[in-house]
This record gives sequence, structure tokens and C-alpha cells, in this order.
Amino acid sequence: MQKRKIVVFLMLINSIFSFQKAEGQLNIADSVIRIYSISARLGTHLPAADMAQRFGISYSVGPAFTYKTNKNWLWDAGFDYIFGNDVKIKDSLFRLISTSHQFIIDQEGVPADVAVQERGYHFYVSSGKLFPIIGPNPNSGLIVEFGVGYLLHKINISVLNNSAPQLRGDYKKGYDRLTGGFSFNQFIGYQHLSSKRIYNFFVGFELIEGFTSSLREYDFDRMAPAEGNRFDMMIGIKAGWILPIYARAPKDYYYY
Repeated sequence: MQKRKIVVFLMLINSIFSFQKAEGQLNIADSVIRIYSISARLGTHLPAADMAQRFGISYSVGPAFTYKTNKNWLWDAGFDYIFGNDVKIKDSLFRLISTSHQFIIDQEGVPADVAVQERGYHFYVSSGKLFPIIGPNPNSGLIVEFGVGYLLHKINISVLNNSAPQLRGDYKKGYDRLTGGFSFNQFIGYQHLSSKRIYNFFVGFELIEGFTSSLREYDFDRMAPAEGNRFDMMIGIKAGWILPIYARAPKDYYYY
């Protein structure tokens, strides 16, 4: 019985290596092949719907893992760190704790150095299809993807030397508008995988729709319970550098 198990195991291992060897002989220049890849992604977005009332243009950076099948189906998983400096409600945010000259007085009796920025995260998984209608090989071309995820954003409040007690701990949370919720995302663009495996990148248009709500109970500046359900949108451009991980390569190929 034990010997039979060993034989079955060896047959399984042999079939796996035989499959990898067969696929490894395929040439990316003229064959559609399976590819795992890691990418570093950059983006810039304009807000729309409810998000446009709170923030201006934002930027994103983050990694993603992608699997492309030998039928050119795509599967992605990744996250983006979102940041920006345009907070549209900054002039009214601290009105109840500011002087008539719009200063917040710190514990030393002098104006505190307070800065506000947009910060957030977008976690997502997506799937789609590559259409090799343009590009140097059948692994490059137009890509269309749809996904789901979780969108989180807030107003980041920083005080130099943490000198303003009005903006510490739970007091700060009353102003940060922490918001999160379920999201959809769509992407259409171009993916380029070099036949010589040197230049690999993608670029295109991205749309994110967030069905969010406040994660705080009360807004101190409004002196009212936090706002309810929201519809946040982000419309922008995203690009990335791709590091492919091929299953196996012929001996005369080199990785860069």
C-alpha cells in the first residue's frame, strides 16, 4: 500500500514538471502563455459625487498581484494608498476652536501649526480580459477589468509637536471624517509585455464607486451626528510597471 502511494505521488510530480516544461517552451512573442506578475502602480484621480464636496485631486500608489491565463483572462488583487493635499472643507473644519483670525491656540498660548491632508486606502480584487488587438505579441493589448473592494478615506490632521490639546486623541477623531464602505472599480487600458521581456507596463483609465458611510458617530464642527450613507467616486488615470514571473523559460532567454 505504501509503495503504491509513492508511485502515485511520483507520477503526479512528473506530470506537473512535464506541464511546466511544455509551457516553458512556448514563446511569448507568438504564443498566449500563463503569466504571474507583480506590479507597482501609480494613479491620479479627480473626485466626483459626494467625494467632490470634501476633496480635490488625489494620488495613489500601491502594489498588485496578477495572474493571466493562457486564454488571456486576468485576475488581480491589490491595494492603493491614497493621498492628496486638497481638503475643501478645511476653512470651516476648525471654526469652533479657532480665533477670529482663524488660528488654533496651542498649550503655549501661540498659534498652532496645523495641517490637513486627504488620506485613504483602496483594497480590491478584479477580473477581466486581455484582447490582443494591438501590441507586439498576443500577451499584449487592450485590457478591460471589473472589480470589487473596500474604499476608506479620511481627513488626516497633523499638529506640529502635538501642541494643541483640542486636536488630540478622541478630539481629533471628531474632525477627521473617517469614511469607508464597499466599492466597485473598472479599468480599461493597454498592457505591454515585451517580446524580449524587458519593458513591461500598463496604462489606462480607472473608475471607482464607493458606497460608503461615516465610521465616526459625531462631527464636532457640525455639532451633529455624522453623515449617513454616501456615494463617493474617483475618476482617473492609472499606470504601472510589471514584473512578470514566467513558469519556465528556454535556456537562451534571460530575465531583466
